[in-house]
Amino acid sequence: MQKIQIKPLSVNKAWTGRRFPSEEYKEYTQEVLMRLRFIKVPKKTRLTLIIWSGVSSNSSDASNLIKLFEDILCKKFGHDDRWHYSVVVHKKIVPKGKEYIAFDIHQQTQEEIAICDLMI
Repeated sequence: MQKIQIKPLSVNKAWTGRRFPSEEYKEYTQEVLMRLRFIKVPKKTRLTLIIWSGVSSNSSDASNLIKLFEDILCKKFGHDDRWHYSVVVHKKIVPKGKEYIAFDIHQQTQEEIAICDLMI
């Protein structure tokens, strides 16, 4: 593990001016919102989000998949992503046309909290 003593920069601070969602993103958001079954997500508590993504291109960047999907989950389930204390992303290469995204979100267990808090 390597630790760098610097404050992490948020995506919001990485860009100047306002960014506007593309039509493709708007359509994607609506499609995902329609397909998601509603689940109850605990509020104001530490959460773990696990994402499994099946992509057809090896050049797909796993970290690029997180923020958009995370925002959609928050919109659907009415929670705030500031409570995502742990986010794990798994990427798998699948045949074109077989792409998918799956997730699990749950309240962190005491063991998960202890592991996260002990890391550094």
